[in-house]
Amino acid sequence: MTTCSTHVLDAARGLPAAGIDVTLADADGTALEHARTDEDGRVRWAGDLAPGAYRLTFATGEWFAAADRDTFFGRVDLTVALDSEHVHVALLLSPYAYTTYRGS
Repeated sequence: MTTCSTHVLDAARGLPAAGIDVTLADADGTALEHARTDEDGRVRWAGDLAPGAYRLTFATGEWFAAADRDTFFGRVDLTVALDSEHVHVALLLSPYAYTTYRGS
């Protein structure tokens, strides 16, 4: 079994991206959990997950709109392979670009 966490940083402002809604779904798209990034831009899901493919969906359009900021991305969908004890997914976000990586 494995666990998953994420961390979103507002790269344009150099700050954590607090308040982004994030959904964790299985490979079939069934939502397993919903969460919101905390003041440090983080979410850690408590449940153990079987190894396999999962999708993280970040509601970036709503988050930018709430801050009265334009964005090109209404949402960011990432399909990741959970294959170890813990997988951390980092998302660096700006209004017109994003990058992601597997963190520690």
